[in-house]
Amino acid sequence: MWRLDRFGKVASRAVAAVTGTPEFNVATFALLLNFAWEILQAPLYAGMAGLPHAQVTKACLQATVGDMVIMLLAYGAVAVFARRRRWVVAASGWQLAWFVAIGVSITAAIEWLATRGHWVGSWNYLPLMPLLPGTGIGLAPLLQWVLLPLLTVWFTRRQLASAQDTAAL
Repeated sequence: MWRLDRFGKVASRAVAAVTGTPEFNVATFALLLNFAWEILQAPLYAGMAGLPHAQVTKACLQATVGDMVIMLLAYGAVAVFARRRRWVVAASGWQLAWFVAIGVSITAAIEWLATRGHWVGSWNYLPLMPLLPGTGIGLAPLLQWVLLPLLTVWFTRRQLASAQDTAAL
C-alpha cells in the first residue's frame, strides 16, 4: 500500500511538472482555440462543403496541429529574445507584438504558397473569403493569428497563475 501511495505522489508530481510548463499550456490552448477556429472558417475554403464530416474534421485537425507548431515556434522565438521561458506570465507589449507578428508572418507565407500550389497541400478560397488587398491572402487566417495568440497568452497566464496558487496551498 505504501508503494502505491508513493507511486501516486511521484506520478502526480511528474504530471504537474509537465502541465505546469508554459510550453504545455501554450500547446494545449493553441490546439483548443485553433481547432474551433478551423472548423468555423472551413466554409470559406473551396470544396469543404461537399466533403463528408469526417474528412472536414480530419483536415481541420491537421491544420490545427500545424497551427500549434506555429504557435510553439513563435512562443519559443519570443522566449529566446526575452531570455525567459515564462515570459507569458507577465508579457510586455513588445513580446506580445512579436508573438503575433511571427505567427502572422508564417501564416501569410503558408497561405500565399498554398493558394498558388507551392505548399505540401494546396487550397483555394471561396468568393466569401475576404482577401488582404494586393496579396490574395485570406483575412480569416490572418485574423486568426492576431486574435488566437493573444487569447492563448491570456489563458496560459491564468492557468499558470492558478497552478502556482494551487501549489502554494
